[in-house]
Amino acid sequence: MKASVSQQSLAHGLSMVSRAVSPRSTLPVLANVLIATDEGRLRLSATNLELGISCWIPAQIEEEGAITVPARTFSDYVNTLSGERVQLTANMQTQSLNVRSAASTSDIKGIDANEYPPMPAPDLANGVTFKAGELKEMIQQVAFAASTDEARPVLQGVMVSLRDGELTLAATDGFRISVRRAPLAASLAKPLEMIVPARALTELARIAADPEAEIRLHIPSGRGQAIFRLKDAELVTQLIEGNFPDYRAIIPRALKTHTILTTAALLAACKQAEIIAREGNNVIRVDVRGRGQEPGVVEISAQSEETGNSEVQLDANIDGPDLTIAFNVRYLREVLDVIKTPSVALETIAHNAPAVVRPVGDENFVHVIMPIHLG
Repeated sequence: MKASVSQQSLAHGLSMVSRAVSPRSTLPVLANVLIATDEGRLRLSATNLELGISCWIPAQIEEEGAITVPARTFSDYVNTLSGERVQLTANMQTQSLNVRSAASTSDIKGIDANEYPPMPAPDLANGVTFKAGELKEMIQQVAFAASTDEARPVLQGVMVSLRDGELTLAATDGFRISVRRAPLAASLAKPLEMIVPARALTELARIAADPEAEIRLHIPSGRGQAIFRLKDAELVTQLIEGNFPDYRAIIPRALKTHTILTTAALLAACKQAEIIAREGNNVIRVDVRGRGQEPGVVEISAQSEETGNSEVQLDANIDGPDLTIAFNVRYLREVLDVIKTPSVALETIAHNAPAVVRPVGDENFVHVIMPIHLG
């Protein structure tokens, strides 16, 4: 293999795929990145056998070929180069890659590309297409609610449902549920449901830089995998097997108190309260108080023996009985971080019942938070 590439493109491509490199594996080749010529371009690939990312960058190809080199070593070295162009030459006899740019040259020892796990090829004739910007926003509003507990692998995933002309993403960690819907450009012949690792979707949102681009989803038959294809990149992930909780049955229907607040003001109040609450039990108290014909008041307070106490009062439109309820402040702050509308609705039933957070004017997003017992 012999190729010349832009230093900037090479560095960007390596930063994109390196997140799929396995840091701890019994297979040394999984710590490497695959560099291969591919139809006039250079393909960079990395995988940990559960997640794989590939990207294609423009290159001047003089000789075809492929090699794998340690991802961290190669990426760190490329980032130090000052030349605009980088010349890559693979020596197949010594399995090393010569990297030359301006006055710099280096030989990096690698591993034969034949030892690298093959990346599945998607069937480009079939699949479902999404707008990158819309799918990225959906992922950002849902994936954060997935669990990080490895003992519950199903909850580490996001339920992706395509049915009735609609795409639905849902995630829960047992303490909160986040659900986002969007219409599909074209209906499917038959419904599709799968549990995609939240980390894989987060990486997909990270590499989907162009909001106007298209992302095409392919499900290879019998492999338990999903392939997301972009114009110059591809992400492959293993799907999670198991039964996802029936989150629809948990979303409250008969809500009693409807409170509308300014999103930015409530988010700022939560951030202030979190400074106090994080040193203790991370709990904030939310007092909802109506005042007849006048705007109501929502008081956000936190108390910690280590740091003191905090209290913020916010004007709100309140419809329903007064209520005092407590939440994990991080859960409330994280959902407010992903709400785009100027106003947000906090809908409650009782101090010991799940609360619903909705963006005002957007019926496609709903978030449920379990309260904390105040004692």
